[in-house]
Amino acid sequence: MATKANSVAHPTLIKGIHNRWHPDIPPFATVKPGEVFKIECIDWTGAQIGNNNNSDDVKNVDLTKVHNLSGPIAVEGAEPGDCLVVDILDVTPFEQMPWGYTGIFELENGGGLFAKEFNSRACKAIWDFKGIYATSRHIPGVRFAGISHPGLIGTAPSPELLATWNKREGELIAAHANSVPPVAFAPEPVGAYVGQDLPENVKIKIAKEGARTIPGREHGGNCDVIANKRVDRGSRCYFPVFVKGANLSVGDLHFSQGDLSFCGAIEMAGKVTFSTSIIKGGFEKFALKQPIFLPSPIDPMYSSKASPLLRQIALLTLKNVQLVFEGISVDYHGDGKQYNMDATVAYKQAALNAITYLQKIGYTREQAYLLLSAAPVESHVGAVVDSPNACVTLALPLGIFEHDILPKEDGLTKKDFGQCAIRSDGVL
Repeated sequence: MATKANSVAHPTLIKGIHNRWHPDIPPFATVKPGEVFKIECIDWTGAQIGNNNNSDDVKNVDLTKVHNLSGPIAVEGAEPGDCLVVDILDVTPFEQMPWGYTGIFELENGGGLFAKEFNSRACKAIWDFKGIYATSRHIPGVRFAGISHPGLIGTAPSPELLATWNKREGELIAAHANSVPPVAFAPEPVGAYVGQDLPENVKIKIAKEGARTIPGREHGGNCDVIANKRVDRGSRCYFPVFVKGANLSVGDLHFSQGDLSFCGAIEMAGKVTFSTSIIKGGFEKFALKQPIFLPSPIDPMYSSKASPLLRQIALLTLKNVQLVFEGISVDYHGDGKQYNMDATVAYKQAALNAITYLQKIGYTREQAYLLLSAAPVESHVGAVVDSPNACVTLALPLGIFEHDILPKEDGLTKKDFGQCAIRSDGVL
Protein backbone atom coordinates (compact mmCIF):
# COMPACT_ATOMS: atom_id res chain seq x y z
CA MET A 1 0.00 0.00 0.00
CA ALA A 2 1.21 3.53 -0.71
CA THR A 3 1.83 6.06 2.06
CA LYS A 4 3.47 9.47 2.10
CA ALA A 5 7.19 9.16 2.70
CA ASN A 6 7.06 11.02 6.00
CA SER A 7 4.12 9.04 7.38
CA VAL A 8 4.69 7.09 10.58
CA ALA A 9 1.55 4.98 10.27
CA HIS A 10 1.81 1.41 8.99
CA PRO A 11 -1.14 0.69 6.67
CA THR A 12 -3.01 -2.58 6.70
CA LEU A 13 -1.11 -4.67 4.19
CA ILE A 14 -3.79 -7.12 3.13
CA LYS A 15 -6.03 -4.41 1.60
CA GLY A 16 -3.40 -3.41 -0.93
CA ILE A 17 -2.47 -6.93 -2.06
CA HIS A 18 -3.19 -8.79 -5.29
CA ASN A 19 -1.52 -11.76 -6.97
CA ARG A 20 -2.72 -11.59 -10.56
CA TRP A 21 -2.21 -9.10 -13.42
CA HIS A 22 -5.53 -7.80 -14.79
CA PRO A 23 -6.75 -4.43 -16.11
CA ASP A 24 -9.93 -4.62 -14.01
CA ILE A 25 -8.01 -4.41 -10.71
CA PRO A 26 -8.59 -0.75 -9.79
CA PRO A 27 -5.86 1.42 -8.25
CA PHE A 28 -5.71 1.19 -4.50
CA ALA A 29 -4.16 4.67 -4.21
CA THR A 30 -3.25 7.57 -6.50
CA VAL A 31 -0.10 9.70 -6.45
CA LYS A 32 0.99 12.80 -8.34
CA PRO A 33 4.11 12.89 -10.56
CA GLY A 34 7.09 13.94 -8.45
CA GLU A 35 5.48 12.88 -5.19
CA VAL A 36 7.61 10.67 -2.92
CA PHE A 37 5.71 7.68 -1.54
CA LYS A 38 6.34 4.35 0.15
CA ILE A 39 4.88 0.94 -0.62
CA GLU A 40 4.95 -1.83 1.98
CA CYS A 41 5.31 -5.41 0.70
CA ILE A 42 4.90 -8.82 2.28
CA ASP A 43 7.16 -11.56 0.92
CA TRP A 44 6.24 -13.20 -2.38
CA THR A 45 4.67 -16.30 -0.80
CA GLY A 46 2.50 -14.35 1.62
CA ALA A 47 4.49 -15.38 4.72
CA GLN A 48 4.27 -19.12 3.96
CA ILE A 49 8.00 -19.58 4.75
CA GLY A 50 9.11 -19.30 8.38
CA ASN A 51 12.32 -18.53 10.26
CA ASN A 52 12.96 -22.11 11.40
CA ASN A 53 15.31 -25.02 10.79
CA ASN A 54 13.46 -27.34 8.42
CA SER A 55 12.21 -26.96 4.86
CA ASP A 56 8.75 -28.51 5.13
CA ASP A 57 7.22 -25.09 4.47
CA VAL A 58 9.16 -24.88 1.18
CA LYS A 59 8.09 -28.42 0.26
CA ASN A 60 4.43 -27.61 0.85
CA VAL A 61 4.31 -24.00 -0.40
CA ASP A 62 1.12 -23.13 -2.29
CA LEU A 63 2.32 -21.56 -5.54
CA THR A 64 -1.21 -20.69 -6.70
CA LYS A 65 -1.08 -17.78 -4.23
CA VAL A 66 2.10 -16.10 -5.50
CA HIS A 67 3.41 -13.48 -6.09
CA ASN A 68 1.89 -11.07 -3.57
CA LEU A 69 1.98 -7.58 -5.05
CA SER A 70 1.22 -4.25 -3.38
CA GLY A 71 -0.91 -1.77 -5.31
CA PRO A 72 -1.92 -0.94 -7.93
CA ILE A 73 -0.84 2.68 -7.60
CA ALA A 74 -2.21 5.11 -10.20
CA VAL A 75 -0.13 8.08 -11.33
CA GLU A 76 -2.14 11.17 -12.23
CA GLY A 77 -1.90 12.04 -15.91
CA ALA A 78 -0.50 8.74 -17.18
CA GLU A 79 -2.23 7.54 -20.36
CA PRO A 80 -1.82 4.53 -22.67
CA GLY A 81 1.15 5.13 -24.98
CA ASP A 82 3.07 7.11 -22.34
CA CYS A 83 6.24 6.08 -20.53
CA LEU A 84 6.07 5.90 -16.73
CA VAL A 85 9.42 6.82 -15.21
CA VAL A 86 9.89 5.19 -11.80
CA ASP A 87 12.75 6.20 -9.52
CA ILE A 88 13.57 3.65 -6.81
CA LEU A 89 14.77 5.78 -3.92
CA ASP A 90 15.20 3.09 -1.27
CA VAL A 91 14.50 -0.59 -0.51
CA THR A 92 14.67 -1.82 3.09
CA PRO A 93 13.47 -4.80 5.15
CA PHE A 94 10.96 -4.18 7.91
CA GLU A 95 12.76 -3.31 11.14
CA GLN A 96 10.70 -5.92 12.98
CA MET A 97 11.64 -8.62 10.42
CA PRO A 98 15.43 -8.40 9.86
CA TRP A 99 15.67 -11.76 8.09
CA GLY A 100 15.01 -13.46 4.79
CA TYR A 101 15.28 -16.86 3.13
CA THR A 102 16.55 -18.69 0.06
CA GLY A 103 14.93 -21.95 -1.03
CA ILE A 104 15.49 -24.91 -3.28
CA PHE A 105 12.02 -25.99 -4.35
CA GLU A 106 10.72 -29.47 -5.07
CA LEU A 107 10.96 -30.76 -8.64
CA GLU A 108 7.17 -31.17 -8.67
CA ASN A 109 6.44 -27.88 -6.90
CA GLY A 110 8.45 -24.99 -8.31
CA GLY A 111 11.66 -26.55 -9.59
CA GLY A 112 14.67 -24.37 -10.45
CA LEU A 113 17.68 -24.36 -12.75
CA PHE A 114 18.81 -27.85 -11.68
CA ALA A 115 15.39 -29.23 -10.75
CA LYS A 116 15.68 -32.24 -13.07
CA GLU A 117 19.43 -32.75 -12.79
CA PHE A 118 19.36 -32.76 -8.97
CA ASN A 119 15.86 -34.27 -8.66
CA SER A 120 15.30 -31.29 -6.39
CA ARG A 121 14.00 -31.75 -2.86
CA ALA A 122 13.15 -28.85 -0.60
CA CYS A 123 15.98 -27.10 1.26
CA LYS A 124 16.38 -23.57 2.55
CA ALA A 125 18.70 -21.14 4.25
CA ILE A 126 17.63 -18.39 6.64
CA TRP A 127 19.65 -15.17 6.38
CA ASP A 128 19.97 -12.62 9.19
CA PHE A 129 20.38 -8.94 8.28
CA LYS A 130 22.63 -6.57 10.17
CA GLY A 131 22.61 -3.24 8.40
CA ILE A 132 23.61 -3.88 4.80
CA TYR A 133 25.13 -7.32 5.56
CA ALA A 134 23.65 -10.83 5.47
CA THR A 135 24.86 -14.00 7.21
CA SER A 136 23.27 -17.43 7.54
CA ARG A 137 23.41 -20.09 10.21
CA HIS A 138 22.65 -22.58 7.43
CA ILE A 139 25.59 -21.54 5.21
CA PRO A 140 28.42 -20.61 7.62
CA GLY A 141 31.55 -18.79 6.58
CA VAL A 142 30.06 -16.17 4.26
CA ARG A 143 29.01 -12.56 4.80
CA PHE A 144 28.12 -10.04 2.12
CA ALA A 145 26.43 -6.73 1.49
CA GLY A 146 23.04 -6.98 -0.10
CA ILE A 147 21.89 -5.19 -3.24
CA SER A 148 18.26 -4.86 -2.13
CA HIS A 149 15.70 -4.51 -4.91
CA PRO A 150 12.13 -5.31 -5.94
CA GLY A 151 12.11 -8.57 -7.87
CA LEU A 152 8.74 -7.81 -9.39
CA ILE A 153 7.51 -4.44 -10.59
CA GLY A 154 5.35 -3.40 -13.51
CA THR A 155 2.35 -1.59 -14.90
CA ALA A 156 -1.08 -3.10 -15.53
CA PRO A 157 -1.82 -4.73 -18.91
CA SER A 158 -4.58 -3.56 -21.20
CA PRO A 159 -7.36 -6.08 -22.00
CA GLU A 160 -5.76 -6.64 -25.40
CA LEU A 161 -2.29 -7.26 -23.96
CA LEU A 162 -3.67 -9.64 -21.32
CA ALA A 163 -5.44 -11.62 -24.05
CA THR A 164 -2.18 -11.81 -26.01
CA TRP A 165 -0.30 -13.17 -22.98
CA ASN A 166 -2.89 -15.83 -22.25
CA LYS A 167 -3.09 -16.93 -25.89
CA ARG A 168 0.63 -17.32 -26.54
CA GLU A 169 1.39 -18.89 -23.16
CA GLY A 170 -1.60 -21.21 -23.49
CA GLU A 171 -0.23 -22.45 -26.82
CA LEU A 172 3.17 -23.10 -25.21
CA ILE A 173 1.59 -25.02 -22.33
CA ALA A 174 -0.44 -27.13 -24.78
CA ALA A 175 2.71 -27.96 -26.76
CA HIS A 176 4.51 -29.12 -23.56
CA ALA A 177 1.58 -30.55 -21.61
CA ASN A 178 3.62 -33.10 -19.66
CA SER A 179 6.59 -30.90 -18.77
CA VAL A 180 7.85 -31.11 -15.16
CA PRO A 181 8.28 -28.39 -13.96
CA PRO A 182 5.67 -26.70 -16.20
CA VAL A 183 6.93 -24.47 -19.01
CA ALA A 184 4.41 -21.79 -17.99
CA PHE A 185 1.46 -21.25 -15.68
CA ALA A 186 -2.02 -20.66 -17.08
CA PRO A 187 -4.62 -18.45 -15.38
CA GLU A 188 -5.80 -20.23 -12.25
CA PRO A 189 -8.82 -19.14 -10.15
CA VAL A 190 -7.61 -21.23 -7.19
CA GLY A 191 -5.47 -19.00 -4.97
CA ALA A 192 -6.31 -15.79 -6.86
CA TYR A 193 -6.64 -12.78 -4.56
CA VAL A 194 -7.53 -9.12 -4.85
CA GLY A 195 -7.69 -7.29 -1.52
CA GLN A 196 -10.38 -4.80 -2.49
CA ASP A 197 -14.17 -4.72 -2.26
CA LEU A 198 -15.20 -5.43 -5.84
CA PRO A 199 -18.43 -6.76 -7.36
CA GLU A 200 -18.48 -10.55 -7.31
CA ASN A 201 -18.62 -10.82 -11.10
CA VAL A 202 -15.47 -8.68 -11.39
CA LYS A 203 -13.61 -10.84 -8.87
CA ILE A 204 -14.61 -13.98 -10.78
CA LYS A 205 -13.45 -12.41 -14.06
CA ILE A 206 -10.07 -11.43 -12.59
CA ALA A 207 -9.57 -14.89 -11.08
CA LYS A 208 -10.49 -16.61 -14.35
CA GLU A 209 -8.46 -14.40 -16.71
CA GLY A 210 -5.72 -12.86 -14.56
CA ALA A 211 -2.17 -13.54 -15.71
CA ARG A 212 0.08 -15.35 -13.29
CA THR A 213 3.01 -13.34 -11.99
CA ILE A 214 5.79 -15.91 -12.55
CA PRO A 215 7.41 -14.51 -15.75
CA GLY A 216 8.43 -11.05 -16.87
CA ARG A 217 6.50 -9.64 -19.81
CA GLU A 218 6.15 -6.44 -21.88
CA HIS A 219 4.95 -4.44 -18.87
CA GLY A 220 7.85 -5.40 -16.60
CA GLY A 221 6.73 -7.97 -14.07
CA ASN A 222 9.14 -10.55 -12.69
CA CYS A 223 12.48 -8.98 -13.64
CA ASP A 224 14.44 -10.71 -10.81
CA VAL A 225 17.95 -11.04 -12.20
CA ILE A 226 17.69 -7.83 -14.23
CA ALA A 227 16.80 -6.10 -10.97
CA ASN A 228 19.81 -7.60 -9.26
CA LYS A 229 22.07 -6.32 -12.07
CA ARG A 230 20.92 -3.62 -10.91
CA VAL A 231 17.50 -2.11 -10.37
CA ASP A 232 18.02 -1.26 -6.73
CA ARG A 233 18.01 2.01 -4.81
CA GLY A 234 19.16 4.88 -6.99
CA SER A 235 17.97 3.22 -10.21
CA ARG A 236 15.40 4.44 -12.72
CA CYS A 237 12.87 2.34 -14.66
CA TYR A 238 11.03 3.29 -17.85
CA PHE A 239 7.76 1.34 -18.11
CA PRO A 240 5.24 1.28 -20.97
CA VAL A 241 1.78 2.51 -19.94
CA PHE A 242 -1.14 0.40 -21.15
CA VAL A 243 -4.05 1.71 -19.00
CA LYS A 244 -5.08 5.08 -17.62
CA GLY A 245 -3.00 5.86 -14.52
CA ALA A 246 -0.44 3.15 -15.42
CA ASN A 247 -1.44 1.22 -12.26
CA LEU A 248 2.00 0.36 -10.91
CA SER A 249 2.39 -2.71 -8.67
CA VAL A 250 5.45 -4.01 -6.82
CA GLY A 251 6.47 -6.94 -4.65
CA ASP A 252 8.82 -9.91 -4.28
CA LEU A 253 11.47 -7.85 -2.48
CA HIS A 254 15.01 -9.26 -2.32
CA PHE A 255 17.86 -8.43 0.03
CA SER A 256 20.27 -9.96 -2.46
CA GLN A 257 20.12 -12.30 -5.45
CA GLY A 258 22.12 -14.87 -7.36
CA ASP A 259 20.85 -16.75 -10.39
CA LEU A 260 20.06 -20.42 -9.81
CA SER A 261 17.17 -21.75 -7.76
CA PHE A 262 13.45 -21.16 -8.27
CA CYS A 263 13.62 -19.01 -5.14
CA GLY A 264 16.83 -17.49 -6.48
CA ALA A 265 17.32 -14.69 -3.98
CA ILE A 266 17.19 -13.75 -0.33
CA GLU A 267 13.44 -13.15 -0.13
CA MET A 268 12.19 -10.60 2.37
CA ALA A 269 9.30 -8.39 3.42
CA GLY A 270 9.92 -4.65 3.47
CA LYS A 271 9.36 -1.17 2.07
CA VAL A 272 10.15 0.55 -1.21
CA THR A 273 10.33 4.33 -1.60
CA PHE A 274 9.41 5.69 -5.03
CA SER A 275 8.99 8.81 -7.07
CA THR A 276 7.49 8.90 -10.55
CA SER A 277 7.22 11.09 -13.63
CA ILE A 278 5.62 10.75 -17.05
CA ILE A 279 7.04 11.07 -20.56
CA LYS A 280 4.12 11.66 -22.90
CA GLY A 281 4.13 9.51 -26.00
CA GLY A 282 7.00 7.37 -24.71
CA PHE A 283 5.96 4.36 -26.80
CA GLU A 284 6.73 6.24 -30.01
CA LYS A 285 9.66 8.29 -28.74
CA PHE A 286 11.65 5.29 -27.49
CA ALA A 287 10.19 2.39 -29.56
CA LEU A 288 9.19 1.12 -26.10
CA LYS A 289 8.16 -2.54 -26.35
CA GLN A 290 9.54 -3.63 -22.98
CA PRO A 291 10.88 -1.66 -20.00
CA ILE A 292 14.25 0.08 -20.06
CA PHE A 293 16.38 0.22 -16.91
CA LEU A 294 19.02 2.72 -15.79
CA PRO A 295 21.09 0.90 -13.13
CA SER A 296 21.93 2.33 -9.75
CA PRO A 297 25.30 4.12 -9.40
CA ILE A 298 25.87 2.28 -6.10
CA ASP A 299 28.09 -0.79 -6.40
CA PRO A 300 29.28 -2.65 -3.27
CA MET A 301 32.90 -3.76 -3.08
CA TYR A 302 33.65 -7.41 -2.32
CA SER A 303 37.42 -7.16 -1.95
CA SER A 304 39.11 -10.39 -0.94
CA LYS A 305 40.02 -11.09 2.68
CA ALA A 306 42.03 -14.10 1.61
CA SER A 307 45.15 -12.43 0.26
CA PRO A 308 46.83 -9.08 1.06
CA LEU A 309 47.99 -8.93 -2.56
CA LEU A 310 44.48 -9.44 -3.94
CA ARG A 311 43.13 -6.94 -1.45
CA GLN A 312 45.66 -4.40 -2.68
CA ILE A 313 44.74 -5.14 -6.29
CA ALA A 314 41.09 -4.59 -5.45
CA LEU A 315 41.85 -1.23 -3.89
CA LEU A 316 44.00 -0.15 -6.83
CA THR A 317 41.56 -1.22 -9.56
CA LEU A 318 38.36 -0.43 -7.65
CA LYS A 319 36.95 -3.71 -8.88
CA ASN A 320 35.73 -6.81 -7.11
CA VAL A 321 38.15 -9.74 -6.99
CA GLN A 322 36.30 -12.74 -8.36
CA LEU A 323 36.88 -16.41 -9.05
CA VAL A 324 35.37 -17.03 -12.50
CA PHE A 325 34.01 -20.40 -13.59
CA GLU A 326 33.52 -21.11 -17.29
CA GLY A 327 30.94 -23.32 -18.93
CA ILE A 328 30.52 -24.49 -22.52
CA SER A 329 27.55 -26.08 -24.25
CA VAL A 330 28.52 -29.70 -23.63
CA ASP A 331 28.21 -32.53 -21.11
CA TYR A 332 26.19 -31.11 -18.22
CA HIS A 333 24.50 -34.51 -17.79
CA GLY A 334 27.90 -36.22 -17.69
CA ASP A 335 27.21 -38.08 -20.93
CA GLY A 336 29.62 -36.09 -23.11
CA LYS A 337 26.84 -34.83 -25.39
CA GLN A 338 27.65 -31.84 -27.61
CA TYR A 339 25.00 -29.11 -27.84
CA ASN A 340 24.94 -26.51 -30.60
CA MET A 341 25.53 -22.99 -29.27
CA ASP A 342 23.25 -23.55 -26.29
CA ALA A 343 23.88 -20.78 -23.76
CA THR A 344 21.55 -22.36 -21.20
CA VAL A 345 23.58 -25.57 -21.21
CA ALA A 346 26.78 -23.51 -20.99
CA TYR A 347 25.44 -21.60 -18.00
CA LYS A 348 24.40 -24.80 -16.27
CA GLN A 349 27.89 -26.15 -16.85
CA ALA A 350 29.48 -23.02 -15.35
CA ALA A 351 27.18 -23.24 -12.32
CA LEU A 352 27.86 -26.96 -11.88
CA ASN A 353 31.60 -26.26 -12.00
CA ALA A 354 31.20 -23.66 -9.24
CA ILE A 355 29.03 -25.98 -7.13
CA THR A 356 31.51 -28.86 -7.46
CA TYR A 357 34.36 -26.52 -6.49
CA LEU A 358 32.50 -25.32 -3.38
CA GLN A 359 31.90 -28.95 -2.41
CA LYS A 360 35.69 -29.42 -2.42
CA ILE A 361 35.84 -26.67 0.24
CA GLY A 362 33.31 -28.48 2.42
CA TYR A 363 29.90 -27.08 1.51
CA THR A 364 27.22 -29.60 0.66
CA ARG A 365 25.71 -29.53 -2.82
CA GLU A 366 22.54 -27.98 -1.36
CA GLN A 367 24.47 -25.27 0.50
CA ALA A 368 26.44 -24.43 -2.65
CA TYR A 369 23.24 -24.30 -4.72
CA LEU A 370 21.61 -21.96 -2.19
CA LEU A 371 24.71 -19.77 -1.90
CA LEU A 372 24.90 -19.21 -5.66
CA SER A 373 21.18 -18.37 -5.57
CA ALA A 374 21.60 -15.74 -2.85
CA ALA A 375 25.08 -14.23 -3.18
CA PRO A 376 25.99 -11.43 -5.63
CA VAL A 377 27.37 -13.68 -8.36
CA GLU A 378 27.81 -12.23 -11.84
CA SER A 379 27.04 -14.22 -14.98
CA HIS A 380 27.95 -13.24 -18.53
CA VAL A 381 27.58 -14.73 -21.97
CA GLY A 382 31.20 -14.76 -23.08
CA ALA A 383 30.86 -15.94 -26.68
CA VAL A 384 28.10 -17.09 -29.02
CA VAL A 385 30.07 -17.00 -32.27
CA ASP A 386 32.47 -19.95 -32.04
CA SER A 387 30.35 -22.91 -33.10
CA PRO A 388 29.49 -25.35 -31.62
CA ASN A 389 30.29 -24.07 -28.10
CA ALA A 390 28.59 -21.12 -26.50
CA CYS A 391 30.65 -19.91 -23.54
CA VAL A 392 29.14 -18.53 -20.32
CA THR A 393 30.92 -17.46 -17.13
CA LEU A 394 29.85 -17.28 -13.49
CA ALA A 395 31.92 -15.02 -11.22
CA LEU A 396 31.97 -15.54 -7.46
CA PRO A 397 33.24 -12.62 -5.31
CA LEU A 398 36.06 -13.82 -3.04
CA GLY A 399 35.30 -11.09 -0.52
CA ILE A 400 32.08 -12.76 0.67
CA PHE A 401 34.03 -15.66 2.22
CA GLU A 402 35.57 -15.59 5.68
CA HIS A 403 38.20 -18.13 4.56
CA ASP A 404 40.56 -18.63 1.63
CA ILE A 405 38.94 -20.43 -1.31
CA LEU A 406 41.64 -19.82 -3.94
CA PRO A 407 43.28 -22.77 -5.77
CA LYS A 408 46.62 -23.71 -4.21
CA GLU A 409 49.35 -26.16 -5.07
CA ASP A 410 48.48 -28.33 -2.08
CA GLY A 411 44.81 -28.36 -3.03
CA LEU A 412 41.83 -26.94 -1.16
CA THR A 413 41.30 -27.13 2.58
CA LYS A 414 38.01 -28.88 3.28
CA LYS A 415 36.00 -27.77 6.31
CA ASP A 416 32.76 -28.91 7.93
CA PHE A 417 30.02 -26.34 7.34
CA GLY A 418 27.15 -28.53 8.50
CA GLN A 419 24.01 -28.53 6.34
CA CYS A 420 21.24 -26.16 5.35
CA ALA A 421 17.65 -26.62 6.54
CA ILE A 422 16.22 -29.77 4.94
CA ARG A 423 12.89 -31.60 5.09
CA SER A 424 11.91 -33.06 8.46
CA ASP A 425 11.82 -36.52 6.84
CA GLY A 426 15.51 -36.12 5.92
CA VAL A 427 14.96 -36.57 2.19
CA LEU A 428 17.43 -34.71 -0.06
